[in-house]
Amino acid sequence: MFFFFNDTATTEIYTLSLHDAFRSDQTFPLLMPMAHPAQEEAYICTPIRLSDTQTFYVTGFTPNATAHTAHHMLIYGCDEPGSEEPLWNCGEMAEAEPGMEIHQPCKSGNQIVYAWAMDAPELTLPPDTGFRMGKNTNIKYLVLQVHYAHVDQIPEAGDNSGVHLHFTEKPQPQTAGVILMGTGGMAPAHSTTFFETACSVEDARTIHPFAFRTHTHSLGKVVSGWKINEDSQWSLIGKKSPKDPQMFYPIADPKLTLTKGDILAARCTMVNHHDHDVHVGQTNKDEMCNFYIMYWVKGKDVVDKRICFSPGPPSWSWRGSANLPNIPDEEASTLP
Repeated sequence: MFFFFNDTATTEIYTLSLHDAFRSDQTFPLLMPMAHPAQEEAYICTPIRLSDTQTFYVTGFTPNATAHTAHHMLIYGCDEPGSEEPLWNCGEMAEAEPGMEIHQPCKSGNQIVYAWAMDAPELTLPPDTGFRMGKNTNIKYLVLQVHYAHVDQIPEAGDNSGVHLHFTEKPQPQTAGVILMGTGGMAPAHSTTFFETACSVEDARTIHPFAFRTHTHSLGKVVSGWKINEDSQWSLIGKKSPKDPQMFYPIADPKLTLTKGDILAARCTMVNHHDHDVHVGQTNKDEMCNFYIMYWVKGKDVVDKRICFSPGPPSWSWRGSANLPNIPDEEASTLP
């Protein structure tokens, strides 16, 4: 069963209610425990510990948040959480919340399970597919991270932004995972700039991507992700305007698969109309370039290589750094 790191009385209450939940609706509320962020741009994390006697398979996510309050939310699966406090500051470059310790979301075993922004709707995984966690897995804890956009509409009692997890204890033959692609870099003033990354697939199994998600801040116009096979042929995984709800969308070709020797590539096209340069960072005044791929594989283990990052512009590019041929420049930076 799950429980919050909290005082003893609260832990006992959650233990009882969650025991009943496992037998009934099979949902679990992974929510902020009535947080009171003191300022905009706060990044706050809260953990739950998973049972070491049961294995769970999360099959869907229903967000409980508004874009006005939460700029975005991430759920991390951890072997060890960044802290065992009920709340901690986990924003790295963002200004620390008063009275909170500063830690990463995970101390060890970091993997992304889910991401949400811009009032995206709920997500249901394909049949026979689940994020495997708990007993005999590498996910011993879940950590919810909320990046707060505004604090003016948080009630006096506190904020409970988060996600309702849909789960089953029935073993699922297909294990879900997330690959995160992203960049560092800088967009010069009055420019259109490509933020690009690429990595080779090293897992010999057949990987079945089924959903993608894009994320930038205000400068992003198009984000696209691609598979490049050994014959240097490019196949679109997905592309979207990051101004659309930042949900997980079905991939362009549901028959597309990945395997060892393929290359994954992603590009964020940024248009900077400002009189100043904009760098990648964690506040709304900075930028981000992220492309998420949600996938499933047969068996119990996710792929080993789950993060693909590059330094970004001006020091890194598809053409100059990765030496990729046949780049579909127009298609990678335009929408239908």
